[in-house]
Amino acid sequence: MLVSLFKRFGVKLSLNDPRWGKNPEGDHKAQEGRRPGEGPPDLDQMWRDFNARLNRLFGSRGNNGGGDAGGPYRSEGRGAGITASVIGFIVLLIWLASGAFIVQEGQVGVVTTFGRLSHTTGAGFNWRWPAPIQSHETVNVSQVRTAEIGYRDNVRNKQGAEALMLTDDENIIDIQFAVQYTLKDPVAWVFNNRDQDTTVHQVAETAIREVVGKSKMDFVLYEGREKVALDVHNMIQQIIDRYKLGALITNVTMQNVQPPEQVQSAFDDAVKAGQDRARARNEGEAYANDVIPRARGAAFRLLQDAEAYRSMVVENATGNASRFNQVVTEYAKAPGVTRDRMYIDTMQQIFSSTSKVMVDAKSGSNLLYLPLDKLIAQVAANDAATGSARSGPVQLPQEQGASPTQEVMQTIEQVRQRDSRARDSSRDRESR
Repeated sequence: MLVSLFKRFGVKLSLNDPRWGKNPEGDHKAQEGRRPGEGPPDLDQMWRDFNARLNRLFGSRGNNGGGDAGGPYRSEGRGAGITASVIGFIVLLIWLASGAFIVQEGQVGVVTTFGRLSHTTGAGFNWRWPAPIQSHETVNVSQVRTAEIGYRDNVRNKQGAEALMLTDDENIIDIQFAVQYTLKDPVAWVFNNRDQDTTVHQVAETAIREVVGKSKMDFVLYEGREKVALDVHNMIQQIIDRYKLGALITNVTMQNVQPPEQVQSAFDDAVKAGQDRARARNEGEAYANDVIPRARGAAFRLLQDAEAYRSMVVENATGNASRFNQVVTEYAKAPGVTRDRMYIDTMQQIFSSTSKVMVDAKSGSNLLYLPLDKLIAQVAANDAATGSARSGPVQLPQEQGASPTQEVMQTIEQVRQRDSRARDSSRDRESR
């Protein structure tokens, strides 16, 4: 600083100055015997020249031109005071300028006054009182920070003390995961805790150990990985909020979950056995799904048939009862007619299912018995032999109002006619 002031006021400081280190009392004597450029410069003479220049600058005179003997000494003392004031003013400007600072985008400046929070500043140029009155700390609130549990920088760089955890069913698993977080309150992040990143790391490890300690091994390894990550995320956030750390957990990523390396082969065998068991169970369920519906369908069909049979029997019984009631009513009106009608219907029902024919002799016919079934079979055989177009069993005529006896007689006549035609056709073939 003094060098810059000397240069400003034209004072040259050079090691080759012939007055460097020269004694002012023997100045004239030594100057007579020395050549120019020899010896160091005289510091006192340089200081006097510097004070003289300052006095001329501020309008003062270096000499009154005829004052008393103490005048030059008083002028030198006054010049020294002015020089100290200028230097102090410059130092004050430099001290005040040291309070300026710049906050980048995405950061927040936290200003403290004698160690106590004063205010926060946004991005841009800011100023505070210089030290030791005020100080500031810049906090990056947009940066996504990461806490790695069970590994460092790479999953291959495993940290066994952090990764090995005990499950609820007393099995040991190896878990590696990462926690990503940002800052939502820079003031709380700076003032409420010490070693904030280490605190977040320890909180994450505590949360994962608690969640894993309450879960089964298979649940953590397979179907429950997302559930475990979600529970760890919520628990970490709760603990951080309780500590008032000012951080916001954005994501919890499970990097690797597996059994310890020492039991990996045995665990693989257990997994294969579990897969075989699951496959056998699935095959059994598929077979059951195929057989049980068919059995249920057959049972349902039997139930429906039974219901239909029951309905048929009930309806037939109901119809028969109703018919019997009607017959009883008609029988009460005309007992003889009803009795004959019942007899005829019964006989017709019996004759319809037998191959024998009984003929009533009271009708005046001399035909007591006729093997009608034999005649019908013979007629059918003759028709098949002659290739007649009219084949098949004899159809009984169903004339309206005809009695069974008349129907039988008509059938006998029809058989006689067919037998006669058959004999005639046979004679014709023999004559030819």
